[in-house]
Amino acid sequence: MQMRFAPVLRNPRLFPLRRYPIALGPARCWATVFAAAALLGFASLPAWTQQAADLTQTSLEDLMNLRVTSVSKKEQKTSQTAGAVFVISRDDIARSGALNIPDLLRMVPGVEVAQLNGSVWAISVRGFNGQESNKLLVLVDGRTVYSPIFAGVFWDTQNVPLDTIDRIEVIRGPGAAVWGANAVNGVINIITRSAEKTQGGYVTTGGGSNGAKPEMIRYGGKVASLGAYRLYAEDFQTTAQRALDGGNGHDDWRLVHGGFRTDTAINAKNSLTTEGEAYRGNGGELAYTPVSLSPPANAVPALRDRYSGWNLLARWSSIQSLRSETSLQVYFDRTTRGDTTYALGLNTFDADFEHHFGWAPRQDIVWGLGYRATSDHTTPTLRISFAPANRDLQLFSFFGQDEITLVPDHLFVSLGTRLEHNTYTGFGFEPTARLVWNPQSTKMFWAAVSGADRTPARSDRDIRVNYQAAPGPGLSILVSDFGNPKQKNERLTAFEGGYRDTWSDKFSTDAAVFFNRYRDLVSVEPGPIRLESSPEPEHLLMPLTFANGFYGETHGVELFANWKPAGFWTLSPGYSFLALHMHRFAGSQDITNGPGTEGSVPQHQSALRSSLDLPGHWQWSASAYFVDRLHAVGVPSYTRLDSGATWQAGERCAISMVGQNLLRSSHQEFSGPDSSVLPGRVRRAAYAKFSLSF
Repeated sequence: MQMRFAPVLRNPRLFPLRRYPIALGPARCWATVFAAAALLGFASLPAWTQQAADLTQTSLEDLMNLRVTSVSKKEQKTSQTAGAVFVISRDDIARSGALNIPDLLRMVPGVEVAQLNGSVWAISVRGFNGQESNKLLVLVDGRTVYSPIFAGVFWDTQNVPLDTIDRIEVIRGPGAAVWGANAVNGVINIITRSAEKTQGGYVTTGGGSNGAKPEMIRYGGKVASLGAYRLYAEDFQTTAQRALDGGNGHDDWRLVHGGFRTDTAINAKNSLTTEGEAYRGNGGELAYTPVSLSPPANAVPALRDRYSGWNLLARWSSIQSLRSETSLQVYFDRTTRGDTTYALGLNTFDADFEHHFGWAPRQDIVWGLGYRATSDHTTPTLRISFAPANRDLQLFSFFGQDEITLVPDHLFVSLGTRLEHNTYTGFGFEPTARLVWNPQSTKMFWAAVSGADRTPARSDRDIRVNYQAAPGPGLSILVSDFGNPKQKNERLTAFEGGYRDTWSDKFSTDAAVFFNRYRDLVSVEPGPIRLESSPEPEHLLMPLTFANGFYGETHGVELFANWKPAGFWTLSPGYSFLALHMHRFAGSQDITNGPGTEGSVPQHQSALRSSLDLPGHWQWSASAYFVDRLHAVGVPSYTRLDSGATWQAGERCAISMVGQNLLRSSHQEFSGPDSSVLPGRVRRAAYAKFSLSF
């Protein structure tokens, strides 16, 4: 749950603003990263012959030509994609040792991943990180999981079984012309495997020092009239992390979920995919909240966030000819969540139609129509309430994109736009223009200019958050944040460019630069103190109201490479730099939100991943990540080292052993005003996993 805490009466113990020295500068961080790689550099070891799908046996030219669909809603090679795209493949997932999607995203340059407590993450692309990160759009098989109530993603419910994921496409930069509002700084599209590719049985079980107990069973088969299907069920749980003071963080996490998918070939030209999921879970958290107005009192209770939901999706695809295909996707999603300080339920219905066709010899067009309706209900509490308590919202959209071949195989231009109408702010226009130049088959340059909007959520317009009670002159004082019924869209104009090159069969690089200009960013403006009688008893209210009082800009660079020193060894270094600057419009009185936003993202991040195939059917992988300090919220820099080994005991059996955060017993990764829970410390952990196919 996202709440933007106000800038006054801030508890310095809970929200420290002191500046920490850099614990590990850029030069030392790279030394650490490469030293970790050197420990893994057993170049004299012979290679073990892997399956053709393995990363170490795939040529770098093939890696640069992976097929992606998230940039333009049509299949493209990465070497011909005018965008900063990173693909986390099945092999990357298998070798990572990760237990969840947030840990997988750490490998992507330009993505900020920070764990707040046992089940809550702050994940963003190119800045503006926060508990839900309202400028990042996340999809699972084309179904958006962005919350229209709190403007972000609840990662504790997005625990897609990793073995069912085909790939994760991460677009750094705006994708609003294709995906719509809120795809401002990036898009993460989690694409699962077809049922045809998950036939037979599969079970996993394991355990570890942090209480991680991933247990999953999956079975796939075929029915004559239905086609291929898969069923799965998973139970996942972890124990509590440490609080900042070293005590119990009360943030243990458990999620039980199951689902299905079917892929039916109706005939040679038509196919139908259906999938669904149901889940129930809970996660502990510590949160600062008022508990009484008479006398005024605040506390940090151990709360239990409980959530449940289900969703159904159907996607029909039809091929009219070699140059024309259509699809229609419809889904319904139901979710509920809450603790003793808030409660909500949300229903979402969404329908999208798309048509992809070739027009004239050198034009490739994609266009589509969309409709979304949401209906929510909330329960007011002393801490959080909405006015009105229940609301229905609608969204209508149209998008079109035309890719024009100027010089066959060498020069392409893409022009597109999306037109949307939402209940809050009416019509929005989000255009893009992209250029690709391929001077050679292994080299490409790209450039783009795009516009994107972040539309207001319920938490921007309708919310009230009472977050601190204090004694006053004769009456108690209640400090509260209020939504603004006139809140406008946050707007972005983005300029991007990049270069990809496969220098040889052993080395490839990918680079991107960007400059983003933002307008009408959210600010928190103080209002006059007034007398208030509800909630009882009578008290003085110190209101702070959301507004659009900031503008700003970001610029940065993102670098990534693949290097194969030997046929059995792959190294993948990455680096990103980000600078974020916030400025107040004339008349704004917000003096803390700008510096807090600037200092809540790391300027420098670097990573080095190493993957080895060893004798005796062993694989060994390691990943080292350096994250710069968050100077505005007092979080020092840290280097994280994860390492894991997998033994393929036979054709159908594998055993994995993984260590995470190996360099220290625990460390803090995030804090900030855009958090509704108190941060904790991420502990060192080790676990083992056993998997069996049958």
